[in-house]
Amino acid sequence: METSLYAPVKQFLESLGFHVKGEIGGCDLVGIAEGSPPVVVIGELKLTFNLDLVLQGVDRADVCDEVWLAVRSSRRSGRERDARVRKLCRRLGFGLLAVSETGTVSIIASPEGAMPRRNHRRRSRIVEEHRKRRGDPMPGGGARAPIMTAYRQEALACAAKVRAGLQRPRDLKPSIPDAPKILHRNVYGWFKRTGRGVYTLSEVGEAALQKWPQPDEQNAHSIPPSA
Repeated sequence: METSLYAPVKQFLESLGFHVKGEIGGCDLVGIAEGSPPVVVIGELKLTFNLDLVLQGVDRADVCDEVWLAVRSSRRSGRERDARVRKLCRRLGFGLLAVSETGTVSIIASPEGAMPRRNHRRRSRIVEEHRKRRGDPMPGGGARAPIMTAYRQEALACAAKVRAGLQRPRDLKPSIPDAPKILHRNVYGWFKRTGRGVYTLSEVGEAALQKWPQPDEQNAHSIPPSA
C-alpha cells in the first residue's frame, strides 16, 4: 500500500527542515517550513510511477513551492529509473524519490524549474488545515479511512466534553471556540439537542468516541450539566 511509503518520505522531508503531516487537502503529505511566507512542499505516493501520479503532481503544483513524487523502488529496471522519466520530472519541476523495501530513500530527480502561478486561496486552505490539525493522525497514501481533519478533531473534543457533562455550548467555548458552531451544525450526527442550548451524545457520537478515544479531560465535571 502507498501508506508504507509515508514514514520514509516524511522522515526524508523532515531532514530537510519541513514539519510534515499526512492527508491534508487531498494531498498524501504536506510539509511546511515556517517563514514569511511559509515554504510549502507537497508529496504524492504511488507504488509505481504512472500517469496518475504525474497528474496528481500537476494538480498540486499551483499551491506549493515544491512537489515531490515518491514510488516504491523496483528491484528490476523500474520506470522511475528511465532517463525519460527523470527528464519529465525536471521539465515539470518535480522531485522524484524511490523508496526501497527497507525504507531507504533515494533521490532520482530534484525539484527544479519554474512552478506555475500559485492558487493562493487553495494554498491558504492547505496551510491552515496543516496548522490547525493536532499531531499527525493520518499516514498519507490511504484512500479508504475517514480523514482525521482538524474539524473532526474538534468535533471529537466536543463529544468527549458533552459525554463528561459539559452539555451547553457556552461551557465548551472557553476551550473549543468553535464549539457552538460544531454543535449547531452537527455535521456527523454525533449530538442530540434535548432542550434549548442543551446537548447530549447520540448513539453515533458514542460510537465515534469508541472508535477514536479522546484523552481524559481535566476538571470535566467542574460545571454541572444543565437540567
